[in-house]
Amino acid sequence: MRADAQRNRAAIIRATVESLRNDPDASVADIAATAGVGRMTLYGHFKTRTELVEAALVDSLDRGAEVLGQLDLDGDPRQALAALIESSWTLVDQSRALLTAAQKELPPGRIRELHEKAEARMRGLLERGQHEGAFRNDLPVSWLLSTTHLVMHGAADEIAAGRLTPEVAPSYIRATLLAAFAPAAPAPPGDTAIDDKPHGTSM
Repeated sequence: MRADAQRNRAAIIRATVESLRNDPDASVADIAATAGVGRMTLYGHFKTRTELVEAALVDSLDRGAEVLGQLDLDGDPRQALAALIESSWTLVDQSRALLTAAQKELPPGRIRELHEKAEARMRGLLERGQHEGAFRNDLPVSWLLSTTHLVMHGAADEIAAGRLTPEVAPSYIRATLLAAFAPAAPAPPGDTAIDDKPHGTSM
């Protein structure tokens, strides 16, 4: 790709993020105007709005991976998880409008697929935490990852609805996930489940 074409592509992706932040329903024409290019130039790089939104999401995730790659996740797994949640939330918050647009344009499976690289870092930390006894191991890591994904994006939805502020969201997410991932307390010796309904009744 020629240097001017690379510059145009980068400008279009930046303009996509900016335009969607200002208006989640921004059109291709709006994005082209923000990027300072014509619609034909934009369509030369991205044939549809869906393709454009996906490219912007991939770029955002790649940039996020660079930031998260600088985190030191050694040491205590719970402290490492808290740091990873904090940094991950910052990235999610910055791209909330882009993610909202992607959820309208892309199938859920595709969005999850695009997040696989980012999830690999979290997966490795959760696996280590389970091995070291810092996180519960009665549930698979895939479920813990799904829970993380839902809580993160649930916080973004709450902010969009005006029920939560970005400033307090990280502490809510951290408290929720650390409690959810804590090792289950062992049952006392001889403890069994007790059915408190009288046998032989339908009450």
